[in-house]
Amino acid sequence: MKLIKENTLFIMWIVAVLATAGSLFFSVIMEFVPCALCWWQRIAMYPLAAILLIGFYQDDKRSILYSAPFIFAGWLISIYHNLVQLKVIPESASPCVSGVPCSEKWINWFGFISIPMLAFFAFTILLSLFLLEIYNNKEFLNAKKS
Repeated sequence: MKLIKENTLFIMWIVAVLATAGSLFFSVIMEFVPCALCWWQRIAMYPLAAILLIGFYQDDKRSILYSAPFIFAGWLISIYHNLVQLKVIPESASPCVSGVPCSEKWINWFGFISIPMLAFFAFTILLSLFLLEIYNNKEFLNAKKS
């Protein structure tokens, strides 16, 4: 626990980089065409790799706060996308009106892991680490960077 507590920003950066690399692998190497919701999740994930890297190098824990909107938005979009794929939400309620349908499953590992599920795992890990960091370092919320 101490290892995670002392390296939260670095671990968050690693998760964001792995998720970004995985996303690029699926689209560039595997040539899976992303749907509209996949693009929105990418828009939330890709900046995190840069924001968290800068925060890590400058030892600026406030960068976690800057990443919060991306983490929350990506997490909510991934939940919505999984509900579309699981047919809890009808396809007609998704933004995929043309091109690749949002319910398309490019991968199906172990019977339940799809690309939106991988995104959900990544955003959930990031959200958990974000909340842990906020809980452990409440003082930096009010501190101004000098």
